[in-house]
Amino acid sequence: MLSQVRFAIFALIAGAVSIGRAQAAEPSVAFQRDIKPLLARRCFSCHGPNKHEGGLRLDKPEGAVAELDSGKHAIVPKNVDESELVARVTAADESERMPPEGKALTPAEVDALKRWIASGAKYEKHWAFVPPERHAPPEVTNKDWAQNPIDAFVLANLEQNGMEAAPPADRRTLARRAYFGVTGLPPTNEQLQAFLDDASDDAWPRLVDSLLASSHFGEQWARHWLDLVRFAETNSFERDGLKPNAWKYRDYVIRSFNDDKPYDQFVREQLAGDELEHVTDDSMIATGYYRLGTWDDEPADPLQARFDDFDDVVSTTSQVFLGLTVGCARCHDHKIDPIPQTDYYGLLAFFADITPYADVSERDPDRFSQWDMSKPEDRAHRAELHSSEDKIGKEMHAIEEVGVARMSAGEQEIARTPDRSRLIQEKLQQHLNESEWAQWQDSSKRFSAVQEEIKKLPPPEAALALAKCNPRPEETHILMRGNAHVPGDVVEPHFPAICGDEAPKISLAAADAHSSGRRRVLADWMVSPRNILTARVIVNRVWQHYFGRGLVRTANNFGELGTPPTHPELLDYLALWLVDHNWQLKPLHRLILTSNAYRMSDAGNSQALATDPTNDLLWRFDMRRLSAEEIHDAALVASGEFNPKMFGQGYYPKLAQEVLATQSRPGNGWGKSPRDDRSRRSIYMHVKRSLLPPLLTAFDFPDVDATCEARFVTTQPAQALALLHGDFLNDQASKLATRVEKEAGSDLKAQIAESIRLGLDRPASDEEIAEGLDFLNRLTSQCGQKSTEALKYWCLTVLNLNEFVYLD
Repeated sequence: MLSQVRFAIFALIAGAVSIGRAQAAEPSVAFQRDIKPLLARRCFSCHGPNKHEGGLRLDKPEGAVAELDSGKHAIVPKNVDESELVARVTAADESERMPPEGKALTPAEVDALKRWIASGAKYEKHWAFVPPERHAPPEVTNKDWAQNPIDAFVLANLEQNGMEAAPPADRRTLARRAYFGVTGLPPTNEQLQAFLDDASDDAWPRLVDSLLASSHFGEQWARHWLDLVRFAETNSFERDGLKPNAWKYRDYVIRSFNDDKPYDQFVREQLAGDELEHVTDDSMIATGYYRLGTWDDEPADPLQARFDDFDDVVSTTSQVFLGLTVGCARCHDHKIDPIPQTDYYGLLAFFADITPYADVSERDPDRFSQWDMSKPEDRAHRAELHSSEDKIGKEMHAIEEVGVARMSAGEQEIARTPDRSRLIQEKLQQHLNESEWAQWQDSSKRFSAVQEEIKKLPPPEAALALAKCNPRPEETHILMRGNAHVPGDVVEPHFPAICGDEAPKISLAAADAHSSGRRRVLADWMVSPRNILTARVIVNRVWQHYFGRGLVRTANNFGELGTPPTHPELLDYLALWLVDHNWQLKPLHRLILTSNAYRMSDAGNSQALATDPTNDLLWRFDMRRLSAEEIHDAALVASGEFNPKMFGQGYYPKLAQEVLATQSRPGNGWGKSPRDDRSRRSIYMHVKRSLLPPLLTAFDFPDVDATCEARFVTTQPAQALALLHGDFLNDQASKLATRVEKEAGSDLKAQIAESIRLGLDRPASDEEIAEGLDFLNRLTSQCGQKSTEALKYWCLTVLNLNEFVYLD
């Protein structure tokens, strides 16, 4: 056991390419699965969208068969011998062999190219740009194993490749896997024992149902969603100012998942919650999605910064909901996917009514980004006052512009910066005539009076949201090379052409409307039955978080440079199944959890490892490391410190002075929370972009400035240091030792057994108890530690074991 104290480093096994797998059992070759990834990886850099060396372009079918500069043809469909591509990739002379850099193609890759050319060298439309097809679960030989449609699809692939599924995991392993996967928390000893003692046939599905009904379900799955939408509670950049009430968006997501809100409604609320037939506080809070990104409160180029903010929305929305990298077409047509620059700006046009997070001259997000949730009459009065404030403010601005136009060029430049107010106070009167100055003073007095009235109102209950929009936004132009100062042609809101839908007809909104109505059109299209991507993307994400990777590994990129699905028919089946089941996600979770595919062990066998070392065929369950938050929360549960309180403002974890010193103003914006609050789940931690807790970052907490499709799973020294020397784990080890002494008494054997039971959810072995006794004895007799300190270090050892950090 002590040999496990060090945090083990697991090497990644470099696997053979998929096209080399079990060729004898796979007589055909598929362009999208086998050939396109190979060409993209080894050929496109010289013969793709950007370069056409030798006159060869392999990313387009017409380019692949065209005559080369040499007069030959790289590909002659159905004629391998006449195809120069084959001759060059198999050339014995290295100066002739392609590709010129890196290793030569493997025999399996060459064979795949030959078989593809021999079959006609057909370029197929990219799989993601073809509507999902309905597939019946395939027939399999081992019908007893395939009790679930998922199992039929998985087993059919295994049987085709002459493989078998791994045996089922033992009940303890399976229960821990499900508890962490569904709720993000370990089972209590009582919960685990109840399941182990339940011999009924429906013990497993009943456990699944109870976990899906747990309020902790929403907390776990909200954390996955927050990764996608770049959730944070501050703005980044130098000041990294607070986003007031951002935590209400986090709570909205938790409630939505716990309530099993249909995913199509969940999408509509976030994209257009302010434009629905029935606008509610929840639907308004959902529009906080648009306010979660970074915001520069002092941009060098305000107009360019404005379009950078639009780009954040376009890129995040297209990746999160559609699995498309539309952001790559901001400056030019997409280099790989059929997404022209016009489609980027056509999508941006849907968001044109979104106001900035705040006016950079004020740096106050209240008007644009804080939705008033007060009583209707108070809200109406406040809105009336703010309307007057806006009207008078425009009057003042118009007069100010008259004066600014008469100032020097340098002063005119200052008028476009946050120093405008100082300039107006010092210089405006000098550049206005008496009538103009009197008019400005009158407006200024009325403006101040309205502001005083607003201050007298009771403070509103507010939420981060689209509080103010522009119902009649300016025209959207293509920006040449993405430069906001070089507008090109006007574009209207329209959907990406690859989706095959006509541009919508959107009526002009009333001048006094809250918004333009464009985002509602986009949201409705996003979850319409016609949309070929949305359902696929979300079912892939659910699968990813249960199996460690999606059926499509590049979960934010279903485009042509993304990885193709390992089980395309299963992906389509699940996508259509979700839509058929009213877009509700909990039934999908249940379908996955009750499959035999999910219940497999991680046991290996030599044949399967040789055939499919990367487990693309899902012949076993992949072991996984707990996430940063799961490690944190599991330590709280083990120590008995866990506070299950849900919702509300986030807490500030305790940070070392050395960490706080990394800020330009050490400690600025970081509060002190009581210990009870700091014992809540990590999803309730305050997320400050410039000050992420080291324990979380050591274990691959994501960059919160952009959408994160899947976290890295690294193994590096800082993790061992955080677990063995970090304040948090040492503190929890002390609390665990106190709990052990209280529950096990003074008997050392009982203490060792209890620490393992609480930390690892299982009984201690005789060998572990012997090792523990030796550990405690050496600390007290050789190192002079008191018994309480020795027990603390033993508990710290338990919390550092691989078994605590990894799940089978």
